[in-house]
Amino acid sequence: MGIRLKQLEDQVVVITGATSGIGLSTARMAADRGARLVVSARNENTLVRLVEELRQRGAEAVHAVADVGDPAQVHGIAETAFNHFGGFDTWINNAGASLYGYMLDVPLEDHRKLFETNFWGVVHGSLEAARYLSTRTAGHGGAIINLGSLVSDRAIPIQGMYSASKHAVKGFTDSLRVELEALGAPVSVTLVKPGSIATPYAEHAHNLLEQEPSLPPPLYEPSIVAKAILHCAVHPRRDIRAGGGSKAIAMLDYFAPRLTDRLMGGMMIDQQKSGRTEHRQSFALHEPGTEMRERGNYPHHVSKTSLYTEASMHPVITTTVIAGALLGLAALSRRRRF
Repeated sequence: MGIRLKQLEDQVVVITGATSGIGLSTARMAADRGARLVVSARNENTLVRLVEELRQRGAEAVHAVADVGDPAQVHGIAETAFNHFGGFDTWINNAGASLYGYMLDVPLEDHRKLFETNFWGVVHGSLEAARYLSTRTAGHGGAIINLGSLVSDRAIPIQGMYSASKHAVKGFTDSLRVELEALGAPVSVTLVKPGSIATPYAEHAHNLLEQEPSLPPPLYEPSIVAKAILHCAVHPRRDIRAGGGSKAIAMLDYFAPRLTDRLMGGMMIDQQKSGRTEHRQSFALHEPGTEMRERGNYPHHVSKTSLYTEASMHPVITTTVIAGALLGLAALSRRRRF
């Protein structure tokens, strides 16, 4: 069944985890493109600041305080959308946190809390959105966009439970998509799989290591993911990767899983350690953040664009450009021979 989605300027968009990183970048970009916004996070003061900024950008925006691990609070996000805008068109499940440490050292309650946010938060938001969007009988459908990760395909060490949660998000999202299609519901369900994105992710992550955590290169700007997310809010997609590094690791694991295991057990562990002694006492897994920052601090180069992601969003144009370039090279080669 073909699903028609509204243009972004005609949409009401719900974003969880909207006050930091990818969520913040997406909220700002959506506001600049004319969408009306319902932004959610755990800290009300930060949400108030964000809504004020979005309104200064010319967008209509409201906020809903919610811990996505609580289904009642997630229902409150939907109620906010109904009360202010009469409903919503796209629901983006972005809220998430990570946890660095060897799994044998991590308390079980921390493992469970991470799953409450990363997995059950996606479940609560997706089901809330699906129940509403499935009722549409005419005109445009709606979109559910879930944030997975490159670790939805390939688990990594010292973020093992985070990897497990993103595997679970992929399984849930794929099953939900098939069920909604079988029911004939006009709902697009997309899984976004970013690579290493230079957000405050590592700074906010719960950490049981002696060193401050980091992210392995290659690193990409949060705006690359935001652009991919908003593309999927308008163009139905099964999944999309943000950053070519995500595709590269998935392919390496597919073709050489044992080699990938060895690389992960050595290089990947070292690349997730900053070399700086850990002094922090609080982490976002249990306490909401108060900063509004898209970017984190990393010593590595951060790519501002991803040709792979651009190509995946515009395959026809990309194929045409490549074909034209090849024809041009062929013509140049013939001229040189004569």
